[in-house]
Amino acid sequence: MNILQWIRSIVFIIQATIMLPVIGILWAPWAMVSKRGAYAGCRTYARWVIWTASWMINLRCEVRGTPPVDAALVAAKHQSFLDILMIYNALPNSKFIMKSQLRWAPFLGQYASKMQMVFVDRGKRGAAISKMLSDVEAGQRDPGQLVIYPQGTRSAPGTKLPYKVGTAILYEQLNQPCYPVATNAGVFWPRRGLYRRPGVAVVDFLPPIAPGMPRDAFLTELEKQIETASNALLDETGVAHLYEQN
Repeated sequence: MNILQWIRSIVFIIQATIMLPVIGILWAPWAMVSKRGAYAGCRTYARWVIWTASWMINLRCEVRGTPPVDAALVAAKHQSFLDILMIYNALPNSKFIMKSQLRWAPFLGQYASKMQMVFVDRGKRGAAISKMLSDVEAGQRDPGQLVIYPQGTRSAPGTKLPYKVGTAILYEQLNQPCYPVATNAGVFWPRRGLYRRPGVAVVDFLPPIAPGMPRDAFLTELEKQIETASNALLDETGVAHLYEQN
């Protein structure tokens, strides 16, 4: 790690943090009266961060595969705040399943509520799944791409957390294709710490899994596809050896 990249990283984080309320305030009048305005404000912030990352910290963002444009379930590997922004920016009408605490986050919570994101309490599994299903069903009046993180939280590159049954239940209920998404974003933008590594962060939309698979078979296939592709992306970075202990 070099001193110049440390400085760039800190300056980048500061400006990205400042721009969140700036964009939130500027788009607020439109967002308060229109869900379209809320989407536009969030997309503006995502594009701002992606653009500034490209020249401030030499971190380029690349989307591979074919993101869905029709109603679909998107099950994504989650390593970093960056992969959220990249997936959001790649989908035309996304709804994320989010932990309930984010409802009260300044700007983020208000915009997410306006866009009808689905908030769940991860600490109460049975109640969380029931609420998630009811909220998703209520939101089906506005078809889009429902994004869920099947492991339930961020995981460092190279680590493997269990895939939770809620994704399979949604897959059964929605009867829609499920697009697995792999990533290596955590290599460049880690869960903790200030250092941002230069390189190419990738989110890869894999071929969809057709509806109709049995629950257990679906979860097994989903995990296989996401983990295999994410490990391949990790190998591409040239720093996979740093994560071998995981």
